[in-house]
Parts: sequence; structure tokens; C-alpha cells
Amino acid sequence: MTEINPQSPQDVCDAIADAKRDGVRLEIRGGGSKSLIGAPREARTLGMSAMAGVVDYDPAELVLTVGAGTPLAQIEQLVASERQMLAFEPFDHGPVFGQAAGKATIGGVIAAGVAGSGRVTAGSARDHLLGFTAVSGRGETFVAGGKVVKNVTGFDLSKLVTSSWGRLAAITELTLKVLPKPRTSVTLGIDGLDCSNSCAAMAQAFGSNAEVSAAARHHDGATIFRLTGFEPSIAARLVMLPKVLEAFGTMIALDPDQADIFWRETGAGLALKGDVLWCIHVPPRQAANVIARLEPFSPHWSLDWGGARIWMSLDSGEAPVRGAAEAAGGHAMLIRAPLSMRQAIPVQHPRLAGVAALEARVRRAFDPDCIFETGRFLGEEVAHAD
Repeated sequence: MTEINPQSPQDVCDAIADAKRDGVRLEIRGGGSKSLIGAPREARTLGMSAMAGVVDYDPAELVLTVGAGTPLAQIEQLVASERQMLAFEPFDHGPVFGQAAGKATIGGVIAAGVAGSGRVTAGSARDHLLGFTAVSGRGETFVAGGKVVKNVTGFDLSKLVTSSWGRLAAITELTLKVLPKPRTSVTLGIDGLDCSNSCAAMAQAFGSNAEVSAAARHHDGATIFRLTGFEPSIAARLVMLPKVLEAFGTMIALDPDQADIFWRETGAGLALKGDVLWCIHVPPRQAANVIARLEPFSPHWSLDWGGARIWMSLDSGEAPVRGAAEAAGGHAMLIRAPLSMRQAIPVQHPRLAGVAALEARVRRAFDPDCIFETGRFLGEEVAHAD
């Protein structure tokens, strides 16, 4: 299939109209950092890299408007120059697949709902998307949300389009909330805890007044906690947290450079090098049960979000992983796998019939001709809207 690279929002409208006329599907693509997620597609590629650039940035108002094709790295560099950040800590999927970093775009981040370790306290990508402009599968441009932090007008389509994986519309421009970057960050760790005690320690830390901003368990067994804020506050909490967790062991401070590597690897699942990588979401206190259930398959794993996100590498096939996730009240997404596995196993956890039907009706409202149904999500394209 060919690749189309529109140079303007009107070009995007025209490309969708052409696809409808020709009876072909369109795969929306930014930098291609997530192109190996899901089944291979038979679709015309709609490249959004030209929809790039900073439209408006007002550090005082904590608002940034950019083209959807703007590289994530460029945005992070820009806001860092004003001591600000994207607090949900999005990451670049390129290195997850052994590619160089720098390909991820902000449109792809929003479309996939990408968030790092900070999500557990700062909120998800959808919580930081104030508004956007997009073109639906009907070839119609629409605007949702606004360009101010406090805006309550209209339907909250920002929540809907985030994590939609380009199946509702092609985003051309978006407005994000940015936040001040913490003045100080300190990372502490406890070695030697098994999974159950690690989860208990993280839960106790989050339930305390220590205001932990992130907690995770490294694949090598260290349970790690992050404190962020102003120095006087950090100093007080550095005394408080070890007392809160003294029953679990002695806490040691990580070198700042080592801590940066840890959070970068853990937030993106980079520490797990197997051919197959799953991302499992469960209630935090259920993480240990999932690990125990899958222990016969000798998995390599790490925990993030206090145990609510499990990165896992193992060669068990689909049924054990998704069975363990379901038993814990969660779901599992296949992130990385050989081609043969991606051709046979749906990337997303199977939906209940009622949920699948509702999602199909929403997709048909935005894309009645199934222009954006590329075959990436095995089986879901045939779900009926009635």
C-alpha cells in the first residue's frame, strides 16, 4: 500500500475522502514508533509528520498547543527550558522495539494513551489533553475541548479520543496542560522483598503522608520509591518514609543518574529484553497473585504504578497471561511479539460482548465506512454496531 503525507489539515480531509472513494483503509501514523504493535495491516498509510510545530506555548498559563506530528522529544525539550513537564511522563516506544529514540510524536502518545511512572499520581494522558482538532472518518474536521485549563464546554471528546489508537479520527492539532517540574527529586529503594511484600510496601507508602509520587519494583528485586517537590518538603518526607516502611527493611538512596535510568526503563518496560512483552493492568494488590499464577512459566517482570501495571516477558502463549489478568480483575495487552504471534493473537484484551458492541457503535459514529479499521486489532473490526 502507498503512503500519503498530507501537508495541511485540508490535505488530511482530502486523503480520507480519497480513501472512501477508492474503498481502502487508512492507517494513521506519526513517527511509526508503535508500528510493530498489533497485527500487520493492509492499509494506505496516512503520515502525519508534516502536522508538526508549536502553535502556541504560554508557560504562565501552563498551556501548550502543537501539531499532532510534533516529536515528543522536541516538546519535552521545549517545556523543560521553562522548568515544566508533561506530568504523565509519556515515553517513546521506539526503544521497546530496539529502535533509536526520537520517533514518537505527541499525536501518537495521545492516540495510544502512553504514560510513564508518574501516571499513578499525576493522572493519565487523557487528564492532560485540554482539546484537539481532528478529521473524522467522514472526512469532516471537528474541534473538541479548548485551549485553557478550566474549560467545561461541550462533550468531553478528549477522554474518548485518547487511547483510541487512531480508530476514531486523525488528530491534526492538540492542546495540552503542562505542569511545573519538581525542584527536587529523590529516589529510595529497599532490596530483597518478594512480590507480595513489595506490593504491600508500595501500598503502605501511597497510603501515608509521605506523598510518594511513584513506586515500582525493578526486575532485579529492588522496590523503589520517588519523592518530588521542594527541598524542605523532601527533607521532612525523607525522615517520614523510612519510618513508615521500617518493617520492610532499610531504605537506601539511589544515585540521581541511576534513578533516572531506573524510571526511564521501568516506565517503558525497557528492562525486559525477551521477544514477547505484555503490559498487564490490575488492581495494585492483585499484582502478586498474577505473578504467582504465572510463576510456572518463569516470567521476567517488573511492577510500576504501585503494582497496577505489570511489564512481563514470557513465552507461555496468550491463555495463561490473559487468564491470570482476568482472574485478578484486570486485562493484558500484547506489546511486543514475533510476527507469527501478532498474526494470531489480538493485541488488546478481549472485551465483554456489551462493551465490544458499545465501542463498535462509537467507532461507527466517527467512522461509518470503517476507513480506520486496518486489521491491527484482530477480530474487533467485525463487531456490529447494532
